[in-house]
Amino acid sequence: MARRRLIYEGKAKILYEGPEPDTLIQYFKDDATAFDAQKKAVIEGKGVLNNRLSEHFMTGLNNIGVPTHFIRRINMREQLIRMVEMIPLEVVVRNYAAGSLCKRLGLTEGQQLPRPIIEFYYKDDALHDPMVAEEHIIAFNWASQQDIDDMIALALRVNDFLSGMFLGVGIRLVDFKIEIGRIFEGDFQRLVVADEISPDSCRLWDVETNRKLDKDVFRHDLGSLSEAYTEVAVRLGVMPRNNGKAATGPKLVN
Repeated sequence: MARRRLIYEGKAKILYEGPEPDTLIQYFKDDATAFDAQKKAVIEGKGVLNNRLSEHFMTGLNNIGVPTHFIRRINMREQLIRMVEMIPLEVVVRNYAAGSLCKRLGLTEGQQLPRPIIEFYYKDDALHDPMVAEEHIIAFNWASQQDIDDMIALALRVNDFLSGMFLGVGIRLVDFKIEIGRIFEGDFQRLVVADEISPDSCRLWDVETNRKLDKDVFRHDLGSLSEAYTEVAVRLGVMPRNNGKAATGPKLVN
């Protein structure tokens, strides 16, 4: 087997050259990080779960006309994606107060916001991904005003889709982040949802108990991250239940 060419390795994923022009293979690692990678661990099966969950969300978005980079899942840890030009921003959508929003504004954790709030963060680990305003984005040519408008529209559509999907299985979508890239078609560009959507990039709370089912479990030592992610996958029907209880490992259904 020919050795694949590595394109990029991040904290949670590796990108390899794809088998077709303008494609990549995205590999999901078991690594977990928090607090700007100051806290690290390897969680067995995490990459398998995130691969399958991201496939589930991206496929659903494609099906309702929200464009993504996702093409298909290749195996338990890899998926085929379109090559995109990434915009160096994280787009965060907040439905309830949590995390840094509480610290910045003195809000009570879990407080429902009057409407979804969208924030932009500049992707730079050395700078700890600082929050930026639209003026910064335009001034430094990270994106145009039209791009910003399109990113906001995409983020709100993703929020509507994910909020409904999670609420249907008893999970509250507190907040989430997405990344967006450009695909060029001749002289025209199209913005698409890229990177991943998984419990790594969402805050997910049980509707009845507020039990956390996302990476905060790892951040704040609240239990087993693998069990939390498995519970999300089971509720969404991505993984089967065993005798009425959540499955204990990443045994996936095709």
